[in-house]
Amino acid sequence: MSESSITAVPESGSDQAQVWQMYRAVVGVGIACALVIVIVYEVTRPIIQRNRIELRKQAVLDVLPGAEGSAAFQLTDSGSFASVSVDSDAENVVFAGYDEDNVLVGLAIEAQGMGYQDVIRLVYGYSFESQAIIGISVLESRETPGLGDRIETDEQFLRNFESLDVRLADGGGQLAHPIEFVKPDEKTAAWQIDGISGATISSRAVAQMLNESATWWIPRVWKHQADFLRDRNGQQHGN
Repeated sequence: MSESSITAVPESGSDQAQVWQMYRAVVGVGIACALVIVIVYEVTRPIIQRNRIELRKQAVLDVLPGAEGSAAFQLTDSGSFASVSVDSDAENVVFAGYDEDNVLVGLAIEAQGMGYQDVIRLVYGYSFESQAIIGISVLESRETPGLGDRIETDEQFLRNFESLDVRLADGGGQLAHPIEFVKPDEKTAAWQIDGISGATISSRAVAQMLNESATWWIPRVWKHQADFLRDRNGQQHGN
């Protein structure tokens, strides 16, 4: 047997050992990174949740001009509304806004839908007195900066929601007029939403999600509006 053939075996074993060490190192780094990600997620999750709740609380007051405080109510199986924690993250929850005398200003209702790039989440204010949407606030949006995100900043677009007609038809089971999207400067009715030139998809998405949400929510809250009333001491009626 030649000398070269004798030395080939340890060289091959050395290569295998190096490959194994590299493999263990890569796996170890991967496991460590995964653990770090999990730890960071678990640490930041409650912080993110608290921030979302605080953002929502402020949005409720923003979309209900004149409101000084709020309370949360969940739709029950019977169709009525029961008081829940204002920090609740449960489904089918609406938020009532009250002025300094505990008079009901209106309700804030969340809605969401697919925009141009991702889901848009917003909250809108509803006035029982005017039977209209009286404000919106975007909670979450990843629309294109300078274009789609104009749903949050465009003054003409936001004026659509100073008094957007969502009155109910006779019988109270449905909207008298579905919310409609129209091209910029073509609005002729109080239930129409003027779109944004250059952000048509995003503004159309807002109109669609508001129509779907209002169609479902307004008949339900209108029928049980007494559930949201307070006395001057802040006690819910019926308590």
